[in-house]
Amino acid sequence: MKSLNRLSQIALAVSAAVAIAGTAQAETVKIAIAGPTTGAVTQYGDMVKAGALTAIEQINAAGGANKFEAVIMDDGCEPKQAVAVANKIVSEGIKYVIGHVCSGSTIPASDIYENEGVVMITPSATAPQLTDSKPHKFIFRTIGRDDQQGPAAAKYIEKLRPKKVAILHDKQSYGQGVATSVKTSLDAAKIPVVLFEGINAGDSDYSAVMTKLKALHVDFVYFGGYHPEMGLLMRQAREQGIKAVFMGPEGVGNKDITAIAGPASEGMLVTLPADFAADPTNAALVKAFNDKKRDASGPFQLSAYSAVKVISDAMAGTKSTDPTKVAAYIHSHSFKTPIGVVSYTPKGDLKTFKFVVYTWHKDGTKSEVK
Repeated sequence: MKSLNRLSQIALAVSAAVAIAGTAQAETVKIAIAGPTTGAVTQYGDMVKAGALTAIEQINAAGGANKFEAVIMDDGCEPKQAVAVANKIVSEGIKYVIGHVCSGSTIPASDIYENEGVVMITPSATAPQLTDSKPHKFIFRTIGRDDQQGPAAAKYIEKLRPKKVAILHDKQSYGQGVATSVKTSLDAAKIPVVLFEGINAGDSDYSAVMTKLKALHVDFVYFGGYHPEMGLLMRQAREQGIKAVFMGPEGVGNKDITAIAGPASEGMLVTLPADFAADPTNAALVKAFNDKKRDASGPFQLSAYSAVKVISDAMAGTKSTDPTKVAAYIHSHSFKTPIGVVSYTPKGDLKTFKFVVYTWHKDGTKSEVK
């Protein structure tokens, strides 16, 4: 009788262990998707959300040690709101973040994540200050930096050999940063930059800037910032008879720019990440986006997808959800993703990333400049 009791106890213990193991395997890991779901640049938040949600759905469907749960957080692309969101993420015990989207929001939020040991991977914030300001263990990107994008733009501008270039920016971390990078490269190439000036984001009248462009006989304008301001600048320039070529970074590459600029958007030049959605190796993934009525072709969808995949692969590699172990693994390994094989510098930046110059068309399409 005692032997039977002993066997029963052992059986119960084994059953409990199996149950515990099953629970561990089914652990749910929350991932915050932080970015603008309201405000003027909501579209970029939608791109990141589309990519991250698709990745989470596919990883969950494939099974594995962990199940991921998305938690959507709105920072409105506002630094103060981003800080509030970051504090909320920490208070809710969330240890992984995809975002933030805008550099100006990502930088202050990243300080909180770094201090609290939260892994953050931004698929869109390109400002060098994010990773240059201080050493980080937990902060990463799946997109290149402005000092990679700026030289790519400047190199193409050099080919055009404009006589007089104006560089404008929106006085924000992202816009001013990429504009400064372009200016530095053009100065080195001895391309004359006759105006370097900030404008106020959200203004509706840029007539004072137009007067300067006309007086200086500018034939090329580079703008660092987002599509709402770029659209107005181009439209008002054409209304004033200014025929200069306009160029901007990925923040202006938005289909809504045509609604603002109208025909003036035709011929705009823009630097964007390579069109990973057009890569034949991503065809099945693009179909998964389409099946969910999501667009995979924007600048941030597949970088957001890749950010989730990096986290998932790092958890699999460490067999842990501990953010300290996961962050260390990310720093020391490479990952196969829809944007290619990615690996990281000690700062958390991608070792390589390619920006491509496109010509924008008024119907919202774009064509790569060869």
